[in-house]
Amino acid sequence: MAVLSVLVATVTYDSSEVMEEFLSSVEAATERAISVIVVDNGSSDIDELRRIVAGHPVAQLLELNENRGYGGAMNAGIEAAMSDAKYVLIANPDVSFRPGSVDLLIDEAESTPTGGAFGPGILNVDGSLYPSARALPSLRTGIGHALFAKRWPSNPWTSRYRAASPRPNGLMQAGWLSGACILVRASAFRQVGGFDTSYFMYFEDVDLGDRLGARGWLNVYVPEARVVHTGAHSTSHSSAAMDVAHHESAYRYLSRRYSAGYLAPLRGFLRVSLALRSWWQVRKH
Repeated sequence: MAVLSVLVATVTYDSSEVMEEFLSSVEAATERAISVIVVDNGSSDIDELRRIVAGHPVAQLLELNENRGYGGAMNAGIEAAMSDAKYVLIANPDVSFRPGSVDLLIDEAESTPTGGAFGPGILNVDGSLYPSARALPSLRTGIGHALFAKRWPSNPWTSRYRAASPRPNGLMQAGWLSGACILVRASAFRQVGGFDTSYFMYFEDVDLGDRLGARGWLNVYVPEARVVHTGAHSTSHSSAAMDVAHHESAYRYLSRRYSAGYLAPLRGFLRVSLALRSWWQVRKH
């Protein structure tokens, strides 16, 4: 019987300070054969990154010399790896894996042939559980969540958006899973064409979950598998720019979801309101 192998893919941008922990923890999180592709988006710390990756025989480094965004770099890395792995583990470099966590995801994937993506329970550094399995954003839940999530965390729109749905067999099904850490079936990822590279940053994982679901694949939440996300390391250096990118991606996703001609006034309203919200967020920075 062929050994089941996993390709691990991560994208870096001035992230060398977290790379050693990432590589060491993912190697200890599975007993399966793994290979790792580290894709660099034109970092200034490339020499240190080269040194760290060279110290891990399972890893290779792809230097893009430009910032292609998260989805674009992921697609490039997965293609360049030329791996025949059955699964691809997509993760941010500031994720630390608990021992056995990758094997738990793979075990669930092996027992759920209709699953296209499998997400672990993602812990914040304080030990709290991040809501990484969510419903696809609708206009109603999106507006309610945007307006009230910070001042009224228990509001019904945020609760609905952040809820995974239990299935009869005990699995938790979601509309999408956080791209901070997600195991995807390679055949399903190829079938939908990978990440949509028109999303430079943010919402590429929402869009992926949406397109997987449209093809009949399940997005499955596996909270027993645990990883720790230390925070948005690569985006913390340019938070204002990332706020702009987040709002642009939100508009791109929602405008495509509500694309009918008669909804043009609605799309206009979305564009103006998201632009104003982006301006206000950047102004606070």
